[in-house]
Amino acid sequence: MGVMTLLTVWNDNDPQTPELQTRDAETIREVLAGLGARFSRWELKDLSAEPTQDEVLAAYADEIAAVNSEHGYTLVDVVSITRDDTDEYREASATARQKFLNEHEHDDDEDRFFARGSGVFYLHVNGKVHAVFCEAGDLLSVPKDTTHWFDMGTSPDYVSVRFFHDDDGWVGNFTGSDVSSRFATYDELASVSA
Repeated sequence: MGVMTLLTVWNDNDPQTPELQTRDAETIREVLAGLGARFSRWELKDLSAEPTQDEVLAAYADEIAAVNSEHGYTLVDVVSITRDDTDEYREASATARQKFLNEHEHDDDEDRFFARGSGVFYLHVNGKVHAVFCEAGDLLSVPKDTTHWFDMGTSPDYVSVRFFHDDDGWVGNFTGSDVSSRFATYDELASVSA
């Protein structure tokens, strides 16, 4: 469960040379806590091959209720992409990936739990880029007003629970920076994680 989670940290002006690369959960937790980000792991539950939102929310009802109670979230939803060898999948996944690839921030915390699959959150804070390669079982909270981006890879396949404080859901405030184009992609970090 989540044993392949990987944290890579670079200076934001040196995307070729990581200052830190670790899979140690405690180190990951400590480094992210220094940024105000929370990282934890949940025990995985059995889900069907293509679970509905209701199935995922029911499977993790206790864990979700605990997060909502502790952090005051009022809206929870599930986003999922299932890999498929069709033009429709390729087009939809490329569009979804592009939406999150540019640096942005939110007026709300961004909490994500990966019930299946993986994705990389890049937190750009204090002159450093922290890439968190999240695997199934990982819960990551990116604090509001933290510049970041997300890469689901070129062949995304994941089920993710999202938490919000208001009914607007996901609203990104884009910075216009091209910093995200200079750092290792999901696909490149996946080869390190394997």
